[in-house]
Amino acid sequence: MLTNTETMKKQTRLFSNLFLFLFTTSSALAQIDFQKEDQVFNGKDLNNWTVIPETQVNSWNAKNGILYAKSDAAETGSNLWTTTEYEDFAVQLQFKMGGGIVDSGVFIRGENPESPQIQIGISGSLKVDMTGSPYVPKQGYPQKAAVEQILKNKQWNTLTILAVKNNYKVWLNGKKVLDYQLENASLKGPVGLQLHPNRTMDIEFKDILIKEL
Repeated sequence: MLTNTETMKKQTRLFSNLFLFLFTTSSALAQIDFQKEDQVFNGKDLNNWTVIPETQVNSWNAKNGILYAKSDAAETGSNLWTTTEYEDFAVQLQFKMGGGIVDSGVFIRGENPESPQIQIGISGSLKVDMTGSPYVPKQGYPQKAAVEQILKNKQWNTLTILAVKNNYKVWLNGKKVLDYQLENASLKGPVGLQLHPNRTMDIEFKDILIKEL
């Protein structure tokens, strides 16, 4: 016979599994209930983030609620990583493309062949805008996001990404643009923002939230 504690734990697991099922299978999902505590960018500094390589920390600057990323003269490039690692999560941010050839994106659970990046801007290999599409190292772009007439050029755009196990869903400005599954995906790692090397570019981010599921 189950104790009250065991019964409550079992009910909690059942509820969590049901919530996860509904959360990941709803084709109408376009909004996630982010809370104030899900903020991972405080708008004034890079606390809880790290720049790799560390020598490029000056390429990332925070001021008045906005995160600015700009290439140096040598086009060195760098990535900005959360100090926290995540398993199942949703990330939402706003971005605005600036000058140059903007080639950026959001890394999902690290930077390796098992961790896709959701592209923002021009693909260096394809020479076309692939915003919202997954880039997989050593595989390229296995699927193209449908962002036509949704992406706003040099205006603020809202990008929402849901990563549950090996499934990735993407919304741009409230419209679902991608549903992608990656075999042998990495299931834990940090979230990163990219300032691509060998590019002269700048991009702005704000309102960055990550909700663990």
